Amino acid sequence: MNEKVAVYISRKLYERVKKEVEESGGEFKDVSEYIEFVLEELLKEENEEAVYTKEEEEEIKRRLRALGYM
Repeated sequence: MNEKVAVYISRKLYERVKKEVEESGGEFKDVSEYIEFVLEELLKEENEEAVYTKEEEEEIKRRLRALGYM
C-alpha cells in the first residue's frame, strides 16, 4: 500500500471536484481518488515514453466516458 501525504487545495476547487465525484455515478469513491486519478493521467500525458497497455487504455476511456468527456 502506498503511503499517503496531505495536499491542500482551495475550498472552491474541492467543492468542484466533490461535485464531479458525485456526478460520476460511483466511478470514484471520494475526492482523493478522483484527484489521484487526474494527476496520474496528467503526468502520464507529459511523459512522452508512456505507453498504455490495452487494458489501461480501455480503463481510461471508460472513466472519461463516465465523466462525460467522450
